[in-house]
Amino acid sequence: MILSKKDLIEKIKVALAQQTPFVCYRKPNDSKITLVQQNDDTLNYLQSYSQTGFVFAPFNTNEKTILFELKNCNLTNYSNTIIEDSIIKKNDSFENTAIKEEKHTHEALVEKGITFIQKKATSKIVLSRKKTLKVKHFNSIQTFLNLLQTYKTAFVYIWFHPKIGLWFGATPETLLTINDKNFKTMALAGTQAYKNTLEVIWEEKEINEQQIVTNYIGTILSKLKITYKISKAHTTKAANLVHLKSDITGRINNKEEIATLIKALHPTPAVCGLPKETAKQFILENENYQREFYTGFLGELNFDIDKRQSKNNKRNIENHAYKFTKKQSNLFVNLRCMQVSKNNIAIYVGGGITQDSNPEKEYLETVAKAIVMERIIAN
Repeated sequence: MILSKKDLIEKIKVALAQQTPFVCYRKPNDSKITLVQQNDDTLNYLQSYSQTGFVFAPFNTNEKTILFELKNCNLTNYSNTIIEDSIIKKNDSFENTAIKEEKHTHEALVEKGITFIQKKATSKIVLSRKKTLKVKHFNSIQTFLNLLQTYKTAFVYIWFHPKIGLWFGATPETLLTINDKNFKTMALAGTQAYKNTLEVIWEEKEINEQQIVTNYIGTILSKLKITYKISKAHTTKAANLVHLKSDITGRINNKEEIATLIKALHPTPAVCGLPKETAKQFILENENYQREFYTGFLGELNFDIDKRQSKNNKRNIENHAYKFTKKQSNLFVNLRCMQVSKNNIAIYVGGGITQDSNPEKEYLETVAKAIVMERIIAN
């Protein structure tokens, strides 16, 4: 059953008012929006990648992944056409301060990263910053609708747990999609402003950065003895930005390899760097803030919404009185995201640093990425 926009908005309002854990999301170019509501406010963590539910994983792999386990949730689908009549309302009431200080701090961090790369012979480190906005009025529902309308080719979500907080995002990057034993992932890197064309000239730094990510994923798959194919790098659009992307497809040998593959891919060079552990340690020691769930991953683990939807008995759907024949996982890297707390909104932005990076250009790239999220905030 595909329900209406009014029903969806009301359910989200009630969940926020009653402090009920939930996630509402739409996969890229999908025809439906899905609402998963947990039946209590317990904070559950992932114990095994064989579990079924919606996962919300942090950047730091030493921290726990949150799980909305499907057996303890209600799931409802809504038509994606609910966004067609949505008017985008923007918020101009937030305070945007300390720009000079932000610029100096981030450029200094990039300089430090470049020096580290040269000394340690690391090839890439992804460095980020958190931009905090003070907002007088914030409309959660309209902001989510703005995301849906603006980012039709991205994974768009609103996620809430009273013990963690409220997160929004519209990420262009797939970590891993698995349908039975067939999988898809991508190597995404490089950023430019979209200028009404995909005929983009990429600089050598950006081409090399994307190739580093591609090579890393290929090496992982080869070590796992997994059959795969990698497409040529091409330009892809995400709202007002374009990126370089290679599509990677293949087939795992058995379902137990899902856990191995996820652990090997996360965090990817596109959000961390290479060598992974060296880059990660530099990030944790030098960014001077906690990324939390930014550059983590989120999405469906081991379930198939389409098969649920085909059931005629709504009670059976809600009580999970059925069996899976094939399991799907759709996991996305948590980019283009923001965290909302009281009157503050934290927007997370970053970029890949190599020995050829220019600190000022890297800062301007984060500015462009922050503007992407600022434009959809509603009052």
